[in-house]
Amino acid sequence: MPAKLIDGKALAAATRTKVAQGVAALTSQNRPVKLVAILVGDNPAAKVYAENQARTCAQVAIAYELKQLPATTSTAELHAAIHTLNRDPSVTGIFLHSPLPAGLDLQEAQYQIDILKDVEGVNPANIGHVVYGHTIIAPCTALAVVELIDSTGLDLTGKEVAVVGASRIVGRPLALLLTERNATVTLCHIHTKDTPAHTRTADVVVVAVGKPNLLRADHIKPGAVVNDVGINRVKITDAFGKVTEKTVGDVDFDEVSKVASWITPVPGGVGPMTVAMLLRNTLRAAKLVHGLEKTFSGK
Repeated sequence: MPAKLIDGKALAAATRTKVAQGVAALTSQNRPVKLVAILVGDNPAAKVYAENQARTCAQVAIAYELKQLPATTSTAELHAAIHTLNRDPSVTGIFLHSPLPAGLDLQEAQYQIDILKDVEGVNPANIGHVVYGHTIIAPCTALAVVELIDSTGLDLTGKEVAVVGASRIVGRPLALLLTERNATVTLCHIHTKDTPAHTRTADVVVVAVGKPNLLRADHIKPGAVVNDVGINRVKITDAFGKVTEKTVGDVDFDEVSKVASWITPVPGGVGPMTVAMLLRNTLRAAKLVHGLEKTFSGK
């Protein structure tokens, strides 16, 4: 029986509706919800992302401002710009576009962002709070994967989960979030000797590496839930012999969908939900800034 699709687009739409309702409630109380994005230089991909970001925010009535800085911006100037936004009470969320121009350290810049306004959840302090089990704001993609798994109805308690890819904003925080849900998590990385040995026994497999067709049918346990975070552009030849490009994930979808019970498509799976989680994080940040929610339970 073919796997059921985990519809990231539908789940993202439902999330946007809830976010829009939350934003409307805050603005009716004269509490702003404003996201300011910083773009240093003129990276074309970042510019496109910023344009998409503005449109997405508009859909849920989040005020959006793009602050563009020249490629010659120094570390001190970038940090000063972030600190100014930290102090501005009208700004409730801050997003730093990447990559940064040569000479600027992304992680060092992210560390300057107020943890309550860090809508990406990338400030090392926010990652640290995930470790301690009282998350303030978590990385968007990691949150997206958890939401997509939850949408299948699977109870993670006691389940074996293999996370393939140990990046600091996806694999590592995701492993922590899933552990908090009482799953037993194996985090595979470039030095893992036999990754398929781990994925073949896992009830849930998440892959975020950036390598097309990395996981095939014989790497997956029958009935497993598979989340494909990878986004890759590959060349294909169409029916007319024309060479074009196609977006695929890290999973051989045609093969794995015959073995898994649930699977995310690429595109249409994790991607839309990651954007939706950014909006939800932006609403969460606004509530924190306005003192309407606690930073953590203190447990």
